[in-house]
Amino acid sequence: MPDESAIIHIEGVEKRYALGGEADVLALRGVHLKVHPGTYLAIMGPSGSGKSTMLNILGCLDRPSSGSYWLGGENVATMPDDQLSEARGLKIGFIFQSYNLIAQLTVIENIQVPLLYQGRDVRLFHQRCVDLAKLVGLGERLGHRPNQLSGGQQQRVAIARSLVNDPLMILADEPTGNLDSRTGTEVLDLIDRLNAGGKTIVLVTHDERVAARAHRVVHMKDGLIDREVVNRPPPMPS
Repeated sequence: MPDESAIIHIEGVEKRYALGGEADVLALRGVHLKVHPGTYLAIMGPSGSGKSTMLNILGCLDRPSSGSYWLGGENVATMPDDQLSEARGLKIGFIFQSYNLIAQLTVIENIQVPLLYQGRDVRLFHQRCVDLAKLVGLGERLGHRPNQLSGGQQQRVAIARSLVNDPLMILADEPTGNLDSRTGTEVLDLIDRLNAGGKTIVLVTHDERVAARAHRVVHMKDGLIDREVVNRPPPMPS
């Protein structure tokens, strides 16, 4: 049964990839993980550790071969595709290393994209999108397109976009990987403020300095959680 106090509850998750005539590859080998509301979790691991597979499972971009994944109390591992897509859009906000903005759209239009995917009337959420642009420091750039923005500004648009559906958690994949150190620090400071405001953050990184900002750091190896480091106590479950 799921831990109802946890946003993320993974039990015995395995992910197996078939390689034609060759033996299957077991990328995840029975992972167990709980993340409570307001936690800032970093996931680390070398190439081949299962870190990217874990990211895809957590983001509902892929399904476990076995085991359970409860997200906000729902077992998303067994959902049909359309229901899984809806859960992904409503419960998870994504921040990618490469920003993944749409070049033809303005700042405000890029922030609105998750609303369109959910079939919502963006006119009803216009002020929310404006407020999010202001939150990330782009209130004066609403009509700019990505090619008129710096890398840091593009990542700020992506952060605002990740918040527009008020998801249960933000899933960030190397969010500073394409940024210089000063700009990367500014983006991480913004993510820190979101977490301080109560947003649950799960961040995948190879950088120890980035992971040091998290409450907990999970180190993966050979498809398992090899060890966990607590930088500071996560908030108590509400």
